[in-house]
Order: sequence, then C-alpha cells, then structure tokens
Amino acid sequence: KLVIGKFCMIASGVTFIMNGANHLTDAISTYPFAVFGKGWEHAMDGKAYPNKGDTIIGNDVWIGYNASIMAGVTIGDGAIIATKSVVTKDVEPYTIVGGNPAREIKKRFPDDTIQRLLKLKWWDWNIEKITRNLQHLTNSNLDILEEHN
Repeated sequence: KLVIGKFCMIASGVTFIMNGANHLTDAISTYPFAVFGKGWEHAMDGKAYPNKGDTIIGNDVWIGYNASIMAGVTIGDGAIIATKSVVTKDVEPYTIVGGNPAREIKKRFPDDTIQRLLKLKWWDWNIEKITRNLQHLTNSNLDILEEHN
C-alpha cells in the first residue's frame, strides 16, 4: 500500500510504482504470461512475484515534478525529492535527493537540528497551534519555535 504523511507537496507527474509492477528477475523470461489466460493462467503456479513492501512517504515531504518513487521505498519526514528523480532506495529524514537513481545531494540541516525537528513533530499539532506558529514554521530559527511550544 501507499502511505502518505501530512503536509506533503506532490507535484504533477509524480509516479508511485507499486508492487503490482514487479516481475520475476530469476526466471528465463520476465513476461507476465499468466495475465493473458488462454491456457497461460497457470504460468505462475508455485511462484510469486517479488513484493518490496509498502511505500511510505513521511510528513512535510516535497516531491518534485515527474519524480518516480519505486515500490517499498520509505521517504523520511522533511525530505525533498528533486524534479525527475527516480527514488529506488530509502531517503533519510530532512535529506535532499536527486537524479536517476536518486542520490543524496545534501542534508537540509545539521544532524542535531534534524533530531530536534523529528522530536518536535509539528505536523501532529492541532490546526490552531499550527496557525499560531506559521511565522515560526516558515523561518529557520528552531530555537524560537521551541521556545513558543
């Protein structure tokens, strides 16, 4: 299944490749014979297509135009996925990735700040508290945000 967190921005053209798109990689052919019937419906008897698990998109994640997210990937809270990236592996929280395959470009913040943000979990606040803190959420001074909360 696909699980998407709160306050995510997903641009147009983003594709989530789910487990149904998987194919055998250790067989002579990758062709999905069984889906066409006509005597081929038993082609997969005793076999199973690979299942890479759920695709999890954290909270406050930005996914750029035409990015592709492969099955079973977890994208951490606060991550940014660059335009036209192909995400084949998990992305750490507050990390910017890009390319094909997507690779880390940089962390958005130092590790200690990332830990503070993950502990704060502002996306779980009620809407009134978020509204009261909009000015703090849209700047880079985490100290002030923590002082007010």
